[in-house]
Amino acid sequence: MTDSAARTRQRRRAFIRGWNRCIRRVRHAVTAYVSPLGWTAIALAAAGLALFLTLGYTEALAICLVLTAMLLAALVLSIGNTSFDAAISVTDRRVNVNDVVSVQVDVSNPGTTPTASARADLPLGDEHERFGIPMLAPRQSKQTTVTFTALSRSVLTVGPLTIRKGDPFGLMRHEHRLADHFNVYIHPKIVMLGSLHAGIPRDLEGNPSGDIVDDDLDFHGLREYELGDDVRHVHWLSSARTRTLMLRQYEATRRTDTSVTLDVNPDDYMSKDEFELAVSVHASIGVQALLEDRPLYTHVSQSNLNPRNPMELLDACSAITPDFHDSRNLAQAALATTPDASFFCFTVGHAKPLDDIRRMMMALPPSATCLVLQTTPNEPRTLRRFPDFTLATVRTLDDLPQIMGALR
Repeated sequence: MTDSAARTRQRRRAFIRGWNRCIRRVRHAVTAYVSPLGWTAIALAAAGLALFLTLGYTEALAICLVLTAMLLAALVLSIGNTSFDAAISVTDRRVNVNDVVSVQVDVSNPGTTPTASARADLPLGDEHERFGIPMLAPRQSKQTTVTFTALSRSVLTVGPLTIRKGDPFGLMRHEHRLADHFNVYIHPKIVMLGSLHAGIPRDLEGNPSGDIVDDDLDFHGLREYELGDDVRHVHWLSSARTRTLMLRQYEATRRTDTSVTLDVNPDDYMSKDEFELAVSVHASIGVQALLEDRPLYTHVSQSNLNPRNPMELLDACSAITPDFHDSRNLAQAALATTPDASFFCFTVGHAKPLDDIRRMMMALPPSATCLVLQTTPNEPRTLRRFPDFTLATVRTLDDLPQIMGALR
């Protein structure tokens, strides 16, 4: 008797779980199928019916009947097979500003029954491209090409494709997403430069710097042992000859690490075009450093990057955005990542005060070459040399090769 009651309770629980699961699926289907406007029509129809039954308003009954008829018509018009397959491809995922990009959308019917006509919605960043999909026979496909011009630097998200089937009233809709989204990188404009040895010491890997240290590669000489010195650097043959502990000394070598920093605080720029000019200057310097196989470190707001090739750098530059929280002292981030760099380059806006630039440059090592490129769209290019750094103003991107050439 006890076993029979337990089995009955188990069957009852299984029935309740199955019923609740069925209700959730129906609720989800209805919620996904009826649009917000459709729910408004249902509520008005129900209110009209309630007013007729309680107060006898025939006008309310008429409204209820009209809305009900519209809902039924919308239901019939929105029914249809929308089991499509879709694929999205693009001519090039890395383009430059003003390039024309073509996105190809292939929609097919993989089933054995015809599909209904539907609408397709393809997101292109913040914009949406909408086009119709006709009825497709089994195994039939439809190809649509969407073209657009890359007007500004950005990382543009394309997709996913959404297929919608609904009624003309907008009361019912049936939609599902097809194909994955991907990014199209719109690179900033850049200009090719001459060799970066202009204004930069040619301290190739392992070349001596003139500084004498206790541990490096290039042997310099000997000195007497002092308390606290590392005995691993003792030169025993010389110590035996002089009867005094003698330590090796070396001439310090330097690397050609290049540190490139961009000011992204909007308060330092007069316009959006000036900010884009600064990004292009930043990218041009970085690309030239990578073409010369220099170790490059870039600093943009809170992002520190060590790109391996120009394409990786340009992809990162496509995503640069203004940041009001950017540090006023750009040298701090550069020194934290590349304290031993031989070349520091900072690109700043026209509104950044000269006193701030001077204080920023004081923290950099005196052995490094420091260059500040300041964008000034409304002023001619100039070149000013200070004891700790060189300040160049850039009016247009075409000024940059001439400025770098003048630094030789």
